[in-house]
Amino acid sequence: MTDDAPTFDIPRRPERVYPHDGGVEYEGGTVFRLSPDPEASEAELASLVERVLDGDRYTYGDWFELPAPVYLVHDERHSTAFRVVIRGGSVEFHVLPDTAAEALRGMYSRLCDAGDVGWCVACETTRPE
Repeated sequence: MTDDAPTFDIPRRPERVYPHDGGVEYEGGTVFRLSPDPEASEAELASLVERVLDGDRYTYGDWFELPAPVYLVHDERHSTAFRVVIRGGSVEFHVLPDTAAEALRGMYSRLCDAGDVGWCVACETTRPE
């Protein structure tokens, strides 16, 4: 990674909420949006992400019933998880309560190495309702 690479410091972590009817939801949090340069289709981005996730470091799942590719990623090196979503021509890293910034930096580095793409990274935070 270069010296000007994003640090993926996490300004706000989501809070777990357990609704009365079951399950778990997350309120608030941080999303890192990676926009490729040059632009790429969602299919090209999904292919790139899957090539990276097929490496020896990750375990992941995709929910094919959703309108966009969504991956729950476990980074075995850092024993942490986060979500990756492909939507609107971007790759999004969704922070979970225990996500390690090192895992996000590692995924970013591997995306940079795997494709001939430059990335503009933006960070968005939301507060719990």
